Amino acid sequence: MNEETAKILKMVEDGKITADKAQELIESLKDRNTQLAPDDDIMEKMLMIKVNSHEGDNVNVKLPVKFIKVMLKTVGKIPISDGVKGMENIDLNLISEAIDKGLSGKIVDVKSAEGDIVEVSIE
Repeated sequence: MNEETAKILKMVEDGKITADKAQELIESLKDRNTQLAPDDDIMEKMLMIKVNSHEGDNVNVKLPVKFIKVMLKTVGKIPISDGVKGMENIDLNLISEAIDKGLSGKIVDVKSAEGDIVEVSIE
């Protein structure tokens, strides 16, 4: 039993809420936890990085999330040329954290004043 459920049951025991209200609260906790549950198949997805710089550098990378996790743990970076304009703005810690939390979809979407476009997504 988690801490939140125990608190709800204690409120019933103390007469602060009814059993019906407790049931409603516990069900809402279950719904919230289901909505916040990370994607279990995150390691089967692909990390996609797209960079279009105003200087003409274009990068379109699609790598397995499993590979990215190994590279970030062992080397500390993604194996993409460091000289590409816009890549210096990609926060590898943010990508690693998103993977760890099971997030998917677009996690970075940057358009600079100079016309650089950087998009990172997990799909």
